[in-house]
Amino acid sequence: MISVDEHLAGILGAVRALPPLELALLEAAGGVLAEPVEAPVALPPFDNSAMDGYAVVAADVAGASADAPVTLPVIGDIAAGDAGVTALRPGLTARIMTGAAMPAGADAVIPVEWTDGGTATVRITRPCPPGHYIRRSGEDVVAGQVVVAEGARLGAAQLGMLAAVGRSHVRVRPRPRVVVLSTGAELREPGAKLAPGQIWDSNSFMLTAAVEEAGAKGYRQATVGDEPEEVRATLLDQLGRADAIVTTGGVSMGARDVVKEVFAEARPGEASTVAFGKVAMRPGKPQGFGLLEGVPIFTLPGNPVSAYVSFQVFVRPALRAMQGLPPEPLPTVTAVLAEDVRSPAGLRHFLRARLSYERGHYGVAPAESQGSHQLQSLSSADSLIVLPEDAEDVPAGSQVEVMRLPS
Repeated sequence: MISVDEHLAGILGAVRALPPLELALLEAAGGVLAEPVEAPVALPPFDNSAMDGYAVVAADVAGASADAPVTLPVIGDIAAGDAGVTALRPGLTARIMTGAAMPAGADAVIPVEWTDGGTATVRITRPCPPGHYIRRSGEDVVAGQVVVAEGARLGAAQLGMLAAVGRSHVRVRPRPRVVVLSTGAELREPGAKLAPGQIWDSNSFMLTAAVEEAGAKGYRQATVGDEPEEVRATLLDQLGRADAIVTTGGVSMGARDVVKEVFAEARPGEASTVAFGKVAMRPGKPQGFGLLEGVPIFTLPGNPVSAYVSFQVFVRPALRAMQGLPPEPLPTVTAVLAEDVRSPAGLRHFLRARLSYERGHYGVAPAESQGSHQLQSLSSADSLIVLPEDAEDVPAGSQVEVMRLPS
């Protein structure tokens, strides 16, 4: 057996970051920015009103009160995008809308709620200091400032920022396209009737969703049976649309472990480095990985929990690397163990668990069911206790490392 760290290192040494593409903003959503983006102008580009109200000279309303309001002539309206009123003399005011440019000479905005809302003249009942409710040019972003850094994942806020500085296209590393394939003659589509010995396929749905959680684009492929040629043909057919392929099942030591059979012998003209072995972990000991025609192939175990844990430990960091991001594991915290646990010597053990937080400290309680086929305890877990290879009997009250699962 090789260690978890050795297997992961082999994977990360083989995968490569996807080349950047120039994409329109919405097409770039979810991608990783491959260039720093600077603001060509200040934001806001001009002083503007933060409220619907009246542009004034603050000195004109210094004595305003409810008992002694100040009345000013209204010389016009200034809407957002309107340059009709460009200057204002003392003793005058103009109605102004949120986002509209401040006229020269005005140094404050009186909100409409402090007035009678007049259109020819307006009564103002409260004073204000200079600068009141004015958004100053450059108070958000100054010209030349990096507004989105290289390596940032482009979510809604980042796309909004890019649009705000006038970018219609950006260079990004796109989300890797990952095809997920479950193998096994016993598998049926959810909703289909089951014959004796058959089960509904859960792995491909679970792992396709995990691919999306990891920032990639998941494509679920219909299940295939236990015929090596059918599996081989399906894998080769998917290479044209896949940046990576994830399979589950058929990688252990059984007589019908079809994925291992597919890669047992290299075909003439077929470039494959896919190899199989055992990793010192529980769950998820049988693993395979390699490149098929340059495309990474992750062959995960068939038991649902084994497949899921293997994905988080090995596939997720690789997908981050393919996006030009640090291949970091899921975030971890240190927590106090709520009960005694046992762990097999020599294996890194991942136990389904639930975290709690009280008085500044984390606690963690392992799930009652830890079988690699028991999906219910995974679906209700929010974390994995990670016990090192040298841990065997770990008493309650011990501090343990806990990997937080995606919410």
